[in-house]
Amino acid sequence: MKQSVFFTILLVVSIGTGYVIWAFMLPDYLREGGPLVSGLIAMLVMLIGFIIERWLTLRIARGKSSVQAFFKKVITMLNSGDFEGAIAACDKQRGSVANIIRAGIERYNAVKDDSALNSEKKVEETQRAIDEANALEVPLLERNLIALSTIASVATMWGLLGTTIGMIRAFSATGHRKGGVIDAQQLAVGISEALVNTAGGLANAIVGIVAYNVFVNKVDTFNYTIDEASYEVMQLIKGKEGS
Repeated sequence: MKQSVFFTILLVVSIGTGYVIWAFMLPDYLREGGPLVSGLIAMLVMLIGFIIERWLTLRIARGKSSVQAFFKKVITMLNSGDFEGAIAACDKQRGSVANIIRAGIERYNAVKDDSALNSEKKVEETQRAIDEANALEVPLLERNLIALSTIASVATMWGLLGTTIGMIRAFSATGHRKGGVIDAQQLAVGISEALVNTAGGLANAIVGIVAYNVFVNKVDTFNYTIDEASYEVMQLIKGKEGS
């Protein structure tokens, strides 16, 4: 699914879900937070959607089996000169690491017997293939991370807006007295609106920031694994070419 289509569907579903939950499913004391609460619920739904998407994407990027076991198998095949077997192992494993390594092995397998290229050019071609594959895979791993941090930031400001509106209503109640007595009901509604929006904004921010940091850590680990695997493959190929 294209990123724009996914985002549009998630946005529409989130807004609709946020309104339905606020209008029909929330208890009265939370509904008193006002219409802005529906926006906070929508942001929470979006966060959940992005978290699920990132989790599934990174799970697929990891491949079908242990990356360490797969890489050890590929290195053994490369050492024995079984390039076709190494490519087949990458096809079976799938995932980001396998895709990047496969690109390099496939390119080297195509040029290793080309007498028109010297050893240095063959190594350069292999490195270029790995770099090109890396440039395609890494953005997929990092996609939607900015969305998580952005929603966390916007939710905080959104909650603060609701807090401000609620406090305005509360202070307005103290300024309009009935027979010299403060309208306690309006005062309570204003304070309740402020606190509900504050809690909602903070809840979204906590979920968004924690999810962002968790996924950034996972992506960094992936990138390290990819760099390490690419380096090992290149060193092996350079050894074969005597570079």
